[in-house]
Amino acid sequence: MVAKSSRLLATALPYLQIFSVLALAPPPQSFGNTSHKRLRCYLMGGYVCYAASIIVLVLVVSYLNIVAINEEVLDYNVGDFTRVMGNIQKSLYSLMAIANHLNMLFNYRRLAGIYEDIASLEKEIDQASQCFGGQKQLLSFRFRLAFTVGLWMTLLVGLMPRFTLLAMGPYVSWPSKILTEFVTIMQQLKCLEYCVFVLMVHELLLRLRHTLLQLQAELEDCNRQDMLQAVCVALKRNQLLLGRIWRLEGELCSYFSLPMILLFIFNGLTILHVINWAYINTFLDNDCCRYDRFCTCSILLINLLMACLLSQRCINSYNCFLRILHQIRCMSAASDFPMLIRGLQEYSLQMQHLKLLFTCGGFFDINLKYFGGMLVTILGYTIILIQFKVQAFAEDEHKSSLHKSV
Repeated sequence: MVAKSSRLLATALPYLQIFSVLALAPPPQSFGNTSHKRLRCYLMGGYVCYAASIIVLVLVVSYLNIVAINEEVLDYNVGDFTRVMGNIQKSLYSLMAIANHLNMLFNYRRLAGIYEDIASLEKEIDQASQCFGGQKQLLSFRFRLAFTVGLWMTLLVGLMPRFTLLAMGPYVSWPSKILTEFVTIMQQLKCLEYCVFVLMVHELLLRLRHTLLQLQAELEDCNRQDMLQAVCVALKRNQLLLGRIWRLEGELCSYFSLPMILLFIFNGLTILHVINWAYINTFLDNDCCRYDRFCTCSILLINLLMACLLSQRCINSYNCFLRILHQIRCMSAASDFPMLIRGLQEYSLQMQHLKLLFTCGGFFDINLKYFGGMLVTILGYTIILIQFKVQAFAEDEHKSSLHKSV
């Protein structure tokens, strides 16, 4: 297994196993070891059957929710717009599950390559730092993984049922509500799977940046020709490793493009769907889910914010390399050694051309800037939605008053 050769993957293994149990990712045990090929084939065959049963469950949940939303729309007499938006939102359950399973099937080898790249990069970065005192991190990767992904996973699983079960209304039976809750949480956890890999890339960047800072410290007291040459070799190695991290990030974006696109669309549409029904139920005196709907929208937004925030932190750490290179170039030891100057120029040119961008197939970037734009977009559609609702409500009131006068 690849995780045995990597401390990063070994630390993230419990989270990866949770995602595999929920049929969000292939089992980590299926990668790396080829000694028991027949046993692994049997295990993968069983996992394929299990994943197929999850898809059937999601299809059943989508059908039950579509039937319930049509009955609710008919009883409330709220028009075709609410019916269409509700049916699309419920159908996305099935679309997201099918897309995720197809992504696992067609990108299985790509994910195996990602595991191997993480393991080899961790090993080579640690080896490169041994000549300069080794790695020294104030916060361990295990703690940061637990504080971000582990804590939010616990809150998501604990809070989501509290705010959404009653808000589903009386048209959905309790068994259907429980199954819907399971499917909803399962699909929201896809975002946390993405966050685990982003944190691993961020950890690799932090370790490589620490090595570069050690190079900078060595140059401050370096006055020997052979030491300067050793620093140049270490700088070139640092540059090559950073380029490999950039390629690893590109592979991650390719693997998560389709699932993350659908997750952003689903969360945005679900927020509009919840706001729509919140407005419809505004005129009911017995509406007990006003605050629950607000909390549901907040949880969906925070889940997307986690992915954008961690991606932005990773981008900021990557951009720090250019500042450190500029500081090294301004040192007196570097100005007296032309080979080092050329190496710094080549490294800086690579940084300017290879920008770290967490993107979903080029459709949008996953960062704080995009998250702010998404909030503005949701707010704009909310205003348009309420305007249509107010106009429709006014027309219904006018028609009912005319009918009474007649």
